[in-house]
Amino acid sequence: MQVLMKSEQHTQRIIAVDLDERTILWRNADVEQERRVAIFDLLEGNRFAPRTEYPNGYRGPYKLLMRVEEGRLAFDISTDKGDLLETITLSMTPFRRVIREYFAICESYYQAIRNASPSQIEAIDMGRRGIHNHAAEVLQERIADKLDVDFDTARRLFTLICVLHIRG
Repeated sequence: MQVLMKSEQHTQRIIAVDLDERTILWRNADVEQERRVAIFDLLEGNRFAPRTEYPNGYRGPYKLLMRVEEGRLAFDISTDKGDLLETITLSMTPFRRVIREYFAICESYYQAIRNASPSQIEAIDMGRRGIHNHAAEVLQERIADKLDVDFDTARRLFTLICVLHIRG
């Protein structure tokens, strides 16, 4: 884990995040709400520290564009002024099963909200949180050599990865 100086803690973060709209095939109101909340929460508090040494010692803050390119997840990392610093790509293979599981339990959760008892909703939500937490840990492991992100940042990024992979 990288130790950050106080001044770096303030700058080594994401200040804007966008999803490549061409990548997103379909989303319903529930998914759109999840996307909005994830982006809002991500921008409110995150730690995002690329391990690459950038020109002129640039160390944030960052703008992030998330997209899928040729079946791979791509993070375009830019300066606060929008100058591209690097693109990090990840294989989606390690995420496919957990994304499927997350989609399935989210669908159960959305259905339960409409017509299940509070205890049933709570049980499904606990399962959903467990899968989400596991996915965040997988994401942290997969990017550890390229990015240092805290757990909450990884959870929110995973939510946005899921939005990119929704098929209608």
